[in-house]
Amino acid sequence: MTLVPVLKSLRDSADLRHLRQIIAGLDEGVILIDPDQSILWANAAALAMHGVDSVEAIGADVDDYRGRFQLRYRNNHRLSGADYPIERVVSGEAFSQVVVEVAVAGEDDPRWVHQVRSLVLTDDDDAPECLILIIQDVSAQFEAEDRFEQSFNANPAPAVICRLSDLRFVKVNQGFVEMTGHDKANVLSRTVYDIDVLERAEKRDLAKQRLSEGRTIPQMEAELDLPDGTTKLVIVAGQPIDMGDQPCMLFTFADLEPRRKAENALRQSEERFMRTFSLAPVALAIGSLDGHRLCDVNEAFTALTGYASQEIIGRPLGEVGLWETPALRTAIEADIDAGVAIRDRETRIREKDGDVLDCMISAEPIHLGDEPCVLWAMRDISTRKASERELVNAIEAVMKDTSWLSRSIMEKLARIRTPEATQPGVGLDELTPREREVLALICRGLDDKSIARTLDVSGNTVRNHVARIYSKIGVNRRNAAAAWARARGFDGDSMPPPQRPVAPAKEMAA
Repeated sequence: MTLVPVLKSLRDSADLRHLRQIIAGLDEGVILIDPDQSILWANAAALAMHGVDSVEAIGADVDDYRGRFQLRYRNNHRLSGADYPIERVVSGEAFSQVVVEVAVAGEDDPRWVHQVRSLVLTDDDDAPECLILIIQDVSAQFEAEDRFEQSFNANPAPAVICRLSDLRFVKVNQGFVEMTGHDKANVLSRTVYDIDVLERAEKRDLAKQRLSEGRTIPQMEAELDLPDGTTKLVIVAGQPIDMGDQPCMLFTFADLEPRRKAENALRQSEERFMRTFSLAPVALAIGSLDGHRLCDVNEAFTALTGYASQEIIGRPLGEVGLWETPALRTAIEADIDAGVAIRDRETRIREKDGDVLDCMISAEPIHLGDEPCVLWAMRDISTRKASERELVNAIEAVMKDTSWLSRSIMEKLARIRTPEATQPGVGLDELTPREREVLALICRGLDDKSIARTLDVSGNTVRNHVARIYSKIGVNRRNAAAAWARARGFDGDSMPPPQRPVAPAKEMAA
């Protein structure tokens, strides 16, 4: 404890009464201390700031005050006795804006945060007559700052704060450290332009002007230089804030690097797609969903259709007249509009010179950039279809007279013409006895009228049986039905001849 000479005391003077009357209603806490280190008086605000209701509870003197209250700085460093503001004022030291955390003796956690300054009243001889501590309770302010500090540091969104007076960084959160790789200690006390958070900003001049004026900086893309020599694409924005009494700028960031990588990957993917598209041996075309206009075609497409790319790109397929008939065009476009998948559908297209080709077409929805499109694939199957027709005609010609062919040859020809895969689950057992009789007569070459006479039924009844047989075995012609039956070892020869119904005796007698 630093001792001071015992000087004239105000304890019983009228001046003390007047002084107490003046300061009693102040919002700031005021503690009056006699030069002999005894505590003379404290106003209601000072008592409340120490959680007591009387001057005696604050302490009789400076030593008693130190025993009742424990003080520490904001960095958790405990104050020694000589560092107490009440001790410093009695030693004659003048100070202002000292911030301390105050705890009741025996408690670990502080209850209040005080901002303290000193004042010395002197007599006519300029000797200290009364020592005064003026206290402000700034607990709410520092609690708010603590909450902001915790929120700022815990927020995963990268952020830094710079002081506008000198543009030096005063706070850096973990999100910024993780995004950039900068060392936190290295960032603090450096300026906005030492570690340039506006590097290559798209509106850099506007951002610099707003920063100098302490105004909001709108969101804009920038590219930050990182410690490892690489760069990072970000969105940066600035918001003016006050920290204590100092105007600052809060910079927040959004990492756009994942988007840039995704865009680069998409661009490379599209480039690979377009190279494959151009060089593919299959005729390919890209069309828009809106209006079915062609956006691009490859060389195989122009070779197939005879149209040069400049003659067909930008035009709807229907306007070009690529489909053989308007009805075909309407059906295909309706399926595309309805989202129906088209896979290896046999159809016919018309070349530029008017010739019609048998084609196998497929259509797949794709996206190029943000545009929904359709990828068309077409294969010319005219040669195959012609070969199939020739084979079918040959089989049908042979089957008109098969008496000289062995059954094994007949079955092989039938399988070539109508593969069993057409209806793999259908067998003879699924046909009714009457349907098997009708099928047997078909295999023997009888037409509907002959079958009707043989079975003694009407022609409509025969046609109904034939239609049901076609539906069950998946064919649509008599020759195909006969081939299907022979492929399963059923040619009608093994079926007993149908029994005609016996006429009544009266009719026979007639």
